[in-house]
Amino acid sequence: MRTWPAPLWGAGALAVATGAALLLPGTANRAADHLDPPSRTDPAFDNTPDAPADIADVYAWYGPTTLRLALTFAGPSVGTQPAVYDRDVLYKILVSTAPPDDTPEITIKVRFAPGTRENEFGVRYEGIPGVTGTIEGPVETILQKDGVQTFAGLLDDPFYFDLMGFRETRSTGSVRFNNQRSFFTGQNDTAFVIEIPKSRFAGGTGKLSIWSTAARFGGQK
Repeated sequence: MRTWPAPLWGAGALAVATGAALLLPGTANRAADHLDPPSRTDPAFDNTPDAPADIADVYAWYGPTTLRLALTFAGPSVGTQPAVYDRDVLYKILVSTAPPDDTPEITIKVRFAPGTRENEFGVRYEGIPGVTGTIEGPVETILQKDGVQTFAGLLDDPFYFDLMGFRETRSTGSVRFNNQRSFFTGQNDTAFVIEIPKSRFAGGTGKLSIWSTAARFGGQK
């Protein structure tokens, strides 16, 4: 289990965890999370699952003066499994600051690439509001530029859900959830976290709609 970086993950006034997309009223909604779609990402259906492109959850919450965004993917995995980076997958966090809620005014793009040494990877962030150019650097490191902090690496899966209780409830027809039991405890995801001054999002006072996508280029290795 890997803990989240304290400067970026700290408590906030608002925390939202979603699947790959928020449900937007009045639109045709499409969403996915861990192991969706099964034919591409679930080992039970595909013996070569596309873990890097498997989005888990999107998190968004306010600090006193910042908006913190996080995306988890390639999990859940046991604590002995390393982080998963793939240069052929493009991740996007999309933010709508004004109606219509399904049209993003801000698109943050994140990609990984091999570094200069063996078994080393780097990360690049593009389109962050108020940042000139890109933020680039090694993974497992807090990167800072133009008032923004970022981190990418292997981290504890923060989602809390009783998967056993869900399956028992569905099979028996009786509610079997146990709030002391979480399937994700002690498991990891690969993730990236971005902390941005909230004033850069329509002055930091309006409603935000936030969702994410993953796209593969060049085929799965």
